[in-house]
Amino acid sequence: MSISVIIPTLNEEHNLEDTLKSVGQGVEIIIVDCGSRDATREIARGFTEKIIITEKGRGIQMDMGAREASGDILLFLHADTSLPENWRGCIENVLLGTDFKSVPTLVVGGGFSLKIDSKGFSFRLIEAVANIRAKYLGLIYGDQAIFVRRDAFFSSGGFMGLPLMEDVDFIRRIRKKGKVLLLNADVSTSSRQWQKKGILKTTIGNLFFLSLYYAGVSPQRLYRLYYA
Repeated sequence: MSISVIIPTLNEEHNLEDTLKSVGQGVEIIIVDCGSRDATREIARGFTEKIIITEKGRGIQMDMGAREASGDILLFLHADTSLPENWRGCIENVLLGTDFKSVPTLVVGGGFSLKIDSKGFSFRLIEAVANIRAKYLGLIYGDQAIFVRRDAFFSSGGFMGLPLMEDVDFIRRIRKKGKVLLLNADVSTSSRQWQKKGILKTTIGNLFFLSLYYAGVSPQRLYRLYYA
């Protein structure tokens, strides 16, 4: 079972090396960059020859990377998120059926439990809520390193080039193809998004835009609102 790791980047020189080191060897790594002006591409070249340049937009970047990938399994990894040591075994076990044997339907993909690389009760609370949401509601976000069978990804339409909510929209569609599971293994993601805008403001903002999405507002309009 071959795995392709697809990482969208934009000015990630401070995070990318640690992320790539966590991936390790023996898998295809594809960097999809949308115009970095720092050392992102130079760092990437130390780990892979597959560096694709495309236009801005995480959905566009990940779709482009998927089209260039050769793996049976596609893993979409944020540039500021590190994988656990046995990440590959965790994915293979669940997709080959050696774990979760009680699950009656085909497992088509999933994600990892979330851990934020910062101290503080607020971050532990965010982690707990995110993992409960992912486990019981099936809402796995991009910072949890989404993995999916290649055939299921393309038959579902991929990320459809969406500029925002691309992960939520994709998970909703992929769940129609089979079971999507949360693994009992943690990825470690940067706390920068919460520190930049503030924990409360970021959390409320995320809930606000998620509510608008479920109310039927298009990702394109949400993108314009988000960056207004």
